[in-house]
Amino acid sequence: MSKPKKSKSGHSSSTIVLNKKSRHDYILEERFEAGLALQGWEVKSLREGRVQIRDSYVILKDGEAWLLGAVITPLPTVSTHIQPEPQRTRKLLLHHDELNKLIGAVERKGYALIPTALYWKKGRAKLEIALAKGKQAHDKRAAIKERDWQRDKQRIIKNRA
Repeated sequence: MSKPKKSKSGHSSSTIVLNKKSRHDYILEERFEAGLALQGWEVKSLREGRVQIRDSYVILKDGEAWLLGAVITPLPTVSTHIQPEPQRTRKLLLHHDELNKLIGAVERKGYALIPTALYWKKGRAKLEIALAKGKQAHDKRAAIKERDWQRDKQRIIKNRA
C-alpha cells in the first residue's frame, strides 16, 4: 500500500486560523515563521480550531518574542488539576538572527509585529508573523475603492464575453 501524497502548497490545507483583519488594518511587508511554546491543553484546543488571533500582537522583550492577546479557548475536558488561562502570554520560538532583524525593524523603523496565520507544519503549531505598518483611514478607503473597481471591472469583462 502506498501512502497518500501530501500537497506542497505551504500551509493552506493545515491552516488553523487566519487573521484577515490584518490585511485591512496594516501594510504587511516581510513575513516570518515562528514556533509556539504551548501547553498540552492548548495543543488539543488548536486541533479543534478553538483559537482567535484577530486582536493579538507580538512584543519583543529582553531579546525574546511574546504573543499577546491570542485567545485559545480550553476544551471542556481539560484535566481538573490544570487551571487553563485562555489569554496567557505565549513565547514565540525564533532564530537569533531573525530576532535581531525584528528588534531592529521594530525599534528603529517603527514597525509593528502582527500575527497573520496559525497553521500546522510537520505536526507542530507555527505562527506566521509579519512586519507591518499601520494604515491611515484614507489608505483603507483607497484599498476598498480599488477592490470594488477590480470587482466591477471583472463583472464588465465577464458580461461582454
